[in-house]
Amino acid sequence: QVQLVESGGGWVQAGGSLTLSCAASGGTISSAAMAWFRQAPGKERDFVAAVSRYDLRTFYTDSVKGRFTIARDNAKNTLYLQMNSLKYEDAAVYYCAASISDYAVEPTDHDINYWGKGTLVTVSS
Repeated sequence: QVQLVESGGGWVQAGGSLTLSCAASGGTISSAAMAWFRQAPGKERDFVAAVSRYDLRTFYTDSVKGRFTIARDNAKNTLYLQMNSLKYEDAAVYYCAASISDYAVEPTDHDINYWGKGTLVTVSS
């Protein structure tokens, strides 16, 4: 059973940066397409960023383009999300996700086979 464990969340002032990590066990991320989703209080879980399995194509939701970078380190079996120029509206629980099928377009919840438990990002204005 694949397990995903996020870390790196915390409190940051608006304009600051954080890097989230997602460590995988029970499987290798090289055999999966990987993604980050987030859920703000009272809202649905939304797609943030993804990286495909084979050609390492990246996908971003419009609101984070140019500020967030998703990266995978297959040797370390870890997925990252570098978040710069954070805004108040970026505050949410961030979830790491893995899919057996590769991504041709940005994934939805229905494309995800494995979820992490999330890490909280708080942004103060």
